[in-house]
Amino acid sequence: MIEAVVFDMDGVIVDTEQVWDDVREQLVRERGGRWHDGAQAEMMGMSSTEWSRYMHEELGLAEPPREINDEVVQRMLARYRDDLPLIDGAVDAVRRLAAELPLAVASSSNRPLIEAVLERAEIAGEFAAVVSSEEVARGKPAPDVYLEAARQLGVDPRRAAAVEDSSNGIRAAHAAGMRVLAFPNAHYPPAPDTLALANVVLRSLAELAPAAIAALDPA
Repeated sequence: MIEAVVFDMDGVIVDTEQVWDDVREQLVRERGGRWHDGAQAEMMGMSSTEWSRYMHEELGLAEPPREINDEVVQRMLARYRDDLPLIDGAVDAVRRLAAELPLAVASSSNRPLIEAVLERAEIAGEFAAVVSSEEVARGKPAPDVYLEAARQLGVDPRRAAAVEDSSNGIRAAHAAGMRVLAFPNAHYPPAPDTLALANVVLRSLAELAPAAIAALDPA
């Protein structure tokens, strides 16, 4: 029996992967770095410590990683204030599941960004735990953020389900031992071999309901 559900945020609750792409590309080009087409895909799922170091070491920004991180977060918060791109059906799906099960967020976003999204979407109170990958040792595809979310919820990861959109996220939740509901990212779809790790592939968030969770029978 599934006892809890853990949501990714970017690509599941908000359609922001391309916003991250725009913000980081603009910063790299402004500061004379070396942006390339594969940069966003490589940074998906990284913790803030990891992607800010990547931008410093691989994309050629002279500023130290901490400064890069702070600038990106401020630019992301400004974008969220202008327009929060909620995914259709996300808020309703969260509220449907929260009425039946404890929920958590396990996100690669920085905590200030997670809190801004949940508060603006008016769903912060639906989550019993919120974990950012900046608070654990390794970002996705390592399972750390999902394992910490399960620990905070007080459930065995094998009795939890995760909702994920990306290759690194699916791999992280699977490595944690959770059942995985994949909602493939339209901009950066997961690789076919990674998508095959999911227990269910959702066509829309309207399918994300207590009955779909109950149908996931842990081995």
